[in-house]
Amino acid sequence: MGMLTLDQLTRLVGDGEIDTVLVVFTDLYGRFMGKRMDADFFLEQVADHGMHACNYLLTVDMEMEPVPGYELANWEKGYGDFCFAPDLATLRSASWLDRTAMILCDAQHDDGKAVDEAPRTLLRRQVEAAAAQGFDVMAGSEIEYYIFRDSYREAAERAHHDLNPAGWYIDDYHALQGARVEDLNAAARRHLKSSGVPVESTKGEWGLGQHELNIRYADVLEMADRHCIQKQCLKELADRLGISVTFMAKFAAQGAGSSCHLHLSLWNGDRNAFAADGQTFRHFLGGWLSHVPEMMVFYAPTINAYKRFRSGTWAPTRLGWSHDNRTAGFRIVGHGESLRIECRVPGADCNAYLAYTAALASGLDGMANKIDPPPPHEGDVYHADDLPRVPMSLREATDLFAASDFTKRVLGESVVEHYAHFFRTEQSAFDDTVTDWERRRYFERI
Repeated sequence: MGMLTLDQLTRLVGDGEIDTVLVVFTDLYGRFMGKRMDADFFLEQVADHGMHACNYLLTVDMEMEPVPGYELANWEKGYGDFCFAPDLATLRSASWLDRTAMILCDAQHDDGKAVDEAPRTLLRRQVEAAAAQGFDVMAGSEIEYYIFRDSYREAAERAHHDLNPAGWYIDDYHALQGARVEDLNAAARRHLKSSGVPVESTKGEWGLGQHELNIRYADVLEMADRHCIQKQCLKELADRLGISVTFMAKFAAQGAGSSCHLHLSLWNGDRNAFAADGQTFRHFLGGWLSHVPEMMVFYAPTINAYKRFRSGTWAPTRLGWSHDNRTAGFRIVGHGESLRIECRVPGADCNAYLAYTAALASGLDGMANKIDPPPPHEGDVYHADDLPRVPMSLREATDLFAASDFTKRVLGESVVEHYAHFFRTEQSAFDDTVTDWERRRYFERI
């Protein structure tokens, strides 16, 4: 439901049911960038030939400022264009928008070669690596978010202080509290389903006004697409309702952070390779676990992300694994054909293409090099002092990423340099900022 072929789009355009096509790709933060195309122009020109957009979009900061120091795009090269080639398999109705279809793109150079640094390119290459070994990759994202009764504009005007959460006691699994946010969550479920993003459920989470919307698992590239569409849909529906949602990993010091649990399994045709072959499962898990520190920036890409890793808050602090244990960074769930690995490290602020790239590259390396995981941990992993901690700051994680031979081997040196510069730019922006905490602490009493 919701997916379209070009022929179907042509009929809908002819009938006046669709007059706009939203043509998008994701930047390094995971935000959709692109253009709203007249539907006739899209069919006549863009579907076959792609869309051009400034190449600075893969080098800007959060405020859309051009950042010096990138080799990919810079002032010296004049900030030219990339071509963004529509992936026709992603064409769908965007039912939460008026008379609009939507399509996702892959970034290309003028010669048609993929842009190595583009997030979707990175994931495509890991999917191809898995396919070369005879595996399909199935995945699912569980994204948490906070809902506030303040509009985005009102929140900004109040510097995001003293906002009104949608709930006033912890929502976790509460049917009554859940009913109070059905203006947003029910609309999101219906529109996502009508836009080619099948939904499982929504539920309250362990924070005031915190919720989770789960969509059905899919091929990992399709899942990353669905992940980004889900966030866009929720934000735009909230904006229309005059309320707001945030996917910050840690909105407030007190209370739960917002996670993005990743579920992953390898398949041979219609058989779950993890269930069929214990060695495939073991080595994939071993590789995924062992490479978390040097890939951490792809799971936790912001300054804020590292505030989430605190004991007793449902976010992992140690790199261990267990069977159905929510204190562990890696939780094994399901049986038989449903057997899968759940990674609880990423926050809701992750770029799904990058997070799945890190997971898949790490697991495949574990299989190639027969990396065994440590024994499963029994009990409270928060107090497992023998297990290594996750990196605890963006600075630490970026240094590990930049120095790693593994990241250079699986991603390419130029890609590692590009993203290391991106994360260091983010760190520098924070380092240069005087925060509310500093003013409260030092204004009078220092």
